[in-house]
Amino acid sequence: MPRPAAAAAPGGPPILQRIMLRACRSAGRRMKMADSLGTRLSGRDLLVRILVARRVLERALAPDEKMVGVMLPPTAGGAIINAALALSGRVAVNLNYTASQTILDLCIARARLRHVISSPAFLARVKLDLGERLLDAAALKTQATAADKAIGFVQATITPLPLLERLLGLDRIGPDDVLTVIFTSGSTGDPKGVVLTQENVGSNVRAIDNLLHLSAHDVALGVLPFFHSYGYTTALWTPLTLEPAVVYHTDPRDAQTVGRLAREHHATLLMATPTFLRIYVRRTPAEDFSSLECVFGAAERLPKEVCDGFEKKFGVRPVEAYGATELAPLVAANVPPSRHVPGRPDDAREGTVGKPILGSRARITDREGERELPVGAEGLLWITGPNVMQGYLDRPDLTSKVVKDGWYCTGDIARLDREGFITITGRESRFSKIGGEMVPHLTIEEAVNAELGAADGELLAVVTAVPDRAKGERLIVFHLPTEREPRDIVRGLAARGLPNLWIPGADAFAAIEELPMLGSGKLDLRQLAALARERFPEAADA
Repeated sequence: MPRPAAAAAPGGPPILQRIMLRACRSAGRRMKMADSLGTRLSGRDLLVRILVARRVLERALAPDEKMVGVMLPPTAGGAIINAALALSGRVAVNLNYTASQTILDLCIARARLRHVISSPAFLARVKLDLGERLLDAAALKTQATAADKAIGFVQATITPLPLLERLLGLDRIGPDDVLTVIFTSGSTGDPKGVVLTQENVGSNVRAIDNLLHLSAHDVALGVLPFFHSYGYTTALWTPLTLEPAVVYHTDPRDAQTVGRLAREHHATLLMATPTFLRIYVRRTPAEDFSSLECVFGAAERLPKEVCDGFEKKFGVRPVEAYGATELAPLVAANVPPSRHVPGRPDDAREGTVGKPILGSRARITDREGERELPVGAEGLLWITGPNVMQGYLDRPDLTSKVVKDGWYCTGDIARLDREGFITITGRESRFSKIGGEMVPHLTIEEAVNAELGAADGELLAVVTAVPDRAKGERLIVFHLPTEREPRDIVRGLAARGLPNLWIPGADAFAAIEELPMLGSGKLDLRQLAALARERFPEAADA
């Protein structure tokens, strides 16, 4: 049987909706999608539901309503709504339900959304309000008529695919058409709407298949939210368009349920963040993850301690991948040993984020972005390829600052080795310029955590900075409650060989009950900076 991804559209790369139709029909009665709410759908059943949902949405939405908000956790229902909107040629804008009401309202206004599909019960749980924009997902489901279901069944099972594509208008969708808008996390400023095309996401899906050689025997754990590009591409469109099945759960921190789903469905793939991997090491029974073959840690640095702890407990070692929302999101990845093809060049190197994915290239420049640096030199990382976003929504000024001649500036500090592996050494926003020298927050953060006895890569302390009149910036350390005195920690940092300029003052330490995190599991750098200005106003006013 031919692989679903082989179905190409004339005149360019295949669009995701076409591939999805073939993947679902190819799956037939085999399980294609399930979730922790008890849903279990074969490929045929999934396609019927998507087509029925499309008909209902076509009646509920105005003909000119191009962008539609979606605010649902990762479930079969959330995936079906995203797929149905795509089949309608509309643009799903998955909104961050872990954000504040202010940020949510800002995103809705910027995308000019008339409707957001969600659930009143879910909104009450996350304490957010959509007002008159709310389209109740449960109410929409009840609007499916007997005719909708009959037509959806015929289209999904009998109608020749070329005819179905024309009936759905897929022949009018091209690789450069917009598929989604995903708002950045806002961890370092106001969220920006990243406009991603069919080909942006499609090239990522092809690259994932090229790296992992996915098959019908694979089952992915879908624990990442669709409002995060990592989840949108790997947990939504990868299983929708390739052969693996997917099992969703609404809360990636619920280690017991994630483990149960993995055991019951014999999951082989887990895409997560290091923060979530730490939780599973502590709370998931070892036997629950016995079927896992590929485990990825991305969206933040993957510490060796997390890999060691996960491998010791579950028998599979996580590998690191790297990406950015603006790149749909995958940029580079290490290939797990279970998917290495004998005879192929070295495709994994621990301590790096891997090599650039299929179709993408990387280069390193000086901090000003003007001069390309030689192999091994440390500088700004730039990426080019089919995954580079179309731009920021209605912000050509911001787009032009980060995309130059088709190259996207990641804002990360990195180096490339001769084999093409990328090592991320820091982020521009996580450096301070003190006394004219660039001081890396991450290096100091690692040393402080080591002093506090952090195990398995856990975060007990984080580093940020505030302005300082004398030296430019002043380092600030926020830490969870500890009996260690700041002066003792400072002495320990000196003993570890940190330069004096890199060592925070004993009066720059502050205890907090919990570290500020985003719903994606990443550190909330924006909130951290605001907290520093609030706790250390004398420095912030300098």
